[in-house]
Amino acid sequence: MSASPRGGTVTDDGDAAGGEPGEDVTDGAGTGGEAVDGESARGPPGAEPASDGDSDGDRPDRFGRLERHATPGPRNSLWHWTEAKSYPRVASNYVLTWLIRTSGSLRRKNWLLRRLGATVEENVSWGLEATPDVFWPERITLRENAIVGYDATILCHEFLQDEYRVGDVVVGERAMIGAGAVILPGVHVGADAQVAANSLVADDVPPGETVAGVPAEPVVRE
Repeated sequence: MSASPRGGTVTDDGDAAGGEPGEDVTDGAGTGGEAVDGESARGPPGAEPASDGDSDGDRPDRFGRLERHATPGPRNSLWHWTEAKSYPRVASNYVLTWLIRTSGSLRRKNWLLRRLGATVEENVSWGLEATPDVFWPERITLRENAIVGYDATILCHEFLQDEYRVGDVVVGERAMIGAGAVILPGVHVGADAQVAANSLVADDVPPGETVAGVPAEPVVRE
């Protein structure tokens, strides 16, 4: 488990500082963005892919993309968070995330997301109260015309008992993430895919597919 500006969620959270002139409600943009400080965008050295010992194909594809960091000792991995990210960096991210969540300007939201280090392509729409990962926002990629709805959360890390895991999240072109949905680390949401409100997305969503539920499953239409 991990922390979030919204209160407890299934795993974790995000935020940082900044602002830009202009309050346009429509967005324009390039791709990519710089992290607020010079810290590594991909976590500390020594990361190992999270294999979980499964080779039968039953586990979601996201597990093969996760980096796993062991945290030996009697305490759970969240006690080791300052070894993964510096306190000033996380504090800065948190302030920026608050601004992203509350701003009414899509242009400003996208600019702030890029300041966090996220890759944000043209015409992305980030809803009010939607929350990027606070520790590793640079692992988020939002393709052109993607929509992240009100109060949705994108997580790029998960703190467990004996280790923490980190993974990239990609929201494809014209994909839509519904209000209150939670996207877990390592998940790829395909182009034109749709995630229903309040869903927990623990596996990839193929292009053009609609998923719903906890965990999210394909919606069968008759």
